[in-house]
Amino acid sequence: MSREQRGPNEKLGTVLALAGISNAGLARRVNDLGAQRGLTLRYDKTSVARWVSKGMVPQGAAPHLIAAAIGAKLGRPVPLHEIGLADADPAPEVGLAFPRDVSEAVRSATDLYRLDLAGRRAGGGIWQSLAGSFAVSAYATPASRWLISPADSSVARSGDLTDLPPLKVGHSDVAKLREAAEDARRWDSKYGGGDWRSSMVPECLRVDAAPLLLGSYSDEVGRALFGATAELTRLAGWMAFDTGQQEAAQRYYIQALRLARAAADVPLGGYVLASMSLQATYRGFADEGVDLAQAAVERNRGLATARTMSFFRLVEARAHAKAGDGHPAEAALKAAEAWLERSRDGDCDPSWLGFYSYDRFAADAAECYRDLKAPRQVRRFTEQALSRPTEEFVRSHGLRLVVSAVAELESGNLDAACAAGTRAVEVAGRISSARTTEYVRDLLHRLEPYGDEPRVAELRERARPLLVTPA
Repeated sequence: MSREQRGPNEKLGTVLALAGISNAGLARRVNDLGAQRGLTLRYDKTSVARWVSKGMVPQGAAPHLIAAAIGAKLGRPVPLHEIGLADADPAPEVGLAFPRDVSEAVRSATDLYRLDLAGRRAGGGIWQSLAGSFAVSAYATPASRWLISPADSSVARSGDLTDLPPLKVGHSDVAKLREAAEDARRWDSKYGGGDWRSSMVPECLRVDAAPLLLGSYSDEVGRALFGATAELTRLAGWMAFDTGQQEAAQRYYIQALRLARAAADVPLGGYVLASMSLQATYRGFADEGVDLAQAAVERNRGLATARTMSFFRLVEARAHAKAGDGHPAEAALKAAEAWLERSRDGDCDPSWLGFYSYDRFAADAAECYRDLKAPRQVRRFTEQALSRPTEEFVRSHGLRLVVSAVAELESGNLDAACAAGTRAVEVAGRISSARTTEYVRDLLHRLEPYGDEPRVAELRERARPLLVTPA
């Protein structure tokens, strides 16, 4: 049955008027969207009138379908809060829980997906109130629970008890989510986490993945569904991280790790932990970054492919280097390179690891040696990292150019540093990545002692539009 609010839902009425959708038109659109998802819905203009005039709140997938129908007409995402169909204002703790129970895990993830996404993109809404709330300690419980038990015993589900028939989930539904994840990975690498195509990942989680998680599925299908959703959720976290939304990224990562546990996918869980490690290291918590990376390594011994283990050790090296621990960093780098040399094209590497090659290893090794203040090693590895075409990984190319510029500067080669910096600014201007902008900003800071040099002044002028435009 539907729940009743106190009084009319004025928000829904206002947005319907703005979109120019009649009651009958909305009912038809919702029924059609439901049919596309295997639901038999029979809403009519009277149903919509009750939602608007009496504040009735349809349960199950219906609120998401209503938001999707209106969003399609407006040409933009419509969050549940905008149309008055959210259960309640999201609490600051949303997305931080790592429930032991699978059903609670589903609720925790879907609650996060329902946040005011439009407000997040505009710098307002719930994300504005959470700004600066990143706390590395929030990773302690998820990491320890995952280490103790990286898989649930069963994830079969019969659906929620709502006024709608349960959505029966099949492998074709999972395949669509995996396809969406693959597309998003390509767009993110090429255009940055702030590109509008990449930013559709949270919308995909809210509109497509959430109803599936709340549906009905066997244990086999459920494992696959949780795995695909975990990939998308980690991607949403990575894109938030890339655009500077650290508080959002943290919550997506925690839910991704919980979903990976439900999928019984230990390597994927390790990948999420590696993402957490990179964020913690980037935020200045290198010791915690080491712990998270080592957790990924230890749990995956004998399970993950050689290439996967190589990446986990590389992330560990990044954290050691940021902490200034040279010997552990070089040991982890050597281990990462050794694992990579053992990998073969015929290995069953996960699709989400498609970005990782020797080029990526060399790029991260260069950043390790930058943090360890070894410019000769930085130059050696950066030359290798920049030696191949970059059409597919534009953001990575920009980051590598900045690292190269820093190495040249520390070696006393101002001309080469400015030349690499100029190329980095050109690349950064083509993508939407706050992280890349911060790398450029750091380079300009390092160049301040040479501010009177015409080459430096020209580089600063070229970078000015990038630095004043919100990422």
